[in-house]
Amino acid sequence: MPANAPHLRRALVTGAASGLCAGVAVALARNGFSHVAMTHYRTSPDRVLAELHAAGASASSTQIDFFAPADEIVRELAAFVQAEGPFDTLVHGVGPLHIARFAKTTVDDYQAMFDGNVRSAMLALQAVLPAMRAAQFGRIVLFGMHGSAQTQPMPAFGLHLAAKSALVALGRTIAVEEAANGITLNMLEPGDIREKDLTREAARARGIGSFEDIADAVRFFVAAEASFVTGAVLAVDGGVLPSR
Repeated sequence: MPANAPHLRRALVTGAASGLCAGVAVALARNGFSHVAMTHYRTSPDRVLAELHAAGASASSTQIDFFAPADEIVRELAAFVQAEGPFDTLVHGVGPLHIARFAKTTVDDYQAMFDGNVRSAMLALQAVLPAMRAAQFGRIVLFGMHGSAQTQPMPAFGLHLAAKSALVALGRTIAVEEAANGITLNMLEPGDIREKDLTREAARARGIGSFEDIADAVRFFVAAEASFVTGAVLAVDGGVLPSR
C-alpha cells in the first residue's frame, strides 16, 4: 500500500441516487470508505444515503444539474468539495444516453451528449484533482460505452459513442499526466446491464450483468494497492463484443 494512502478513505460518487452508481456508492461504504458523498439531480438521494449509513459510512449529498451553465456547476462543486472533502476517490457516473440514428439527431442532441458526458467529467475532475495532487494520492474511475476505446461502431449510438470515446481519450491522457502525483485514472465499459437493481444471481439467471459486477471492478481500481494500474479501459461485459 502506498505510504501516502489515507487511513480514512473519502469518495465522491456523482449521479449516485439511482442506477449503477447507487450500488457502487454503497459498495464503497461496505468496503471500508469512511465517508461517501454523492451528487443527485431529479432522483431523491434518501434511499442511498440510508444504505450508506447502514453500511457504516458517513454520507452526504448535493443536487447538481450537470447541464447547467459551467460556472454554476463549478461553484456548486467547489462548495461541496470544500464542505465534504477532501476526496481521495472520484467515481464519475453522470453521463446521459442518447439512442437515435444520425439522420434523426440534432445539434441539441450533440450538445447534450458532450456536455453530459465529457464536460461533466472535466468539471468533476477539476474539482477534486487539486487536493489529490497535494496529498500525492488519488483514485478516479470514469465510465465509457461498450466499444468506446476502439470507437467500435454501433448503429443508433453514434453521438453517445462519440462522447464516450472522447472521454476515453481525455481520461487516458489525464492518467499519464497525473501518474507522477500518485493519482490513477481508469475507465469501465459496462456491457448488458439493463436493470440497475438486479443482484448478480438474478442477472446471471437472465444472461446479463449486474451492478455488482461494476462495483467489483470499481473496488479494484480504487484500492490503495492498485497503484500501478492506470489508463486502463476495462470492459465488464461477459466477453460479448459490440455488434457491428
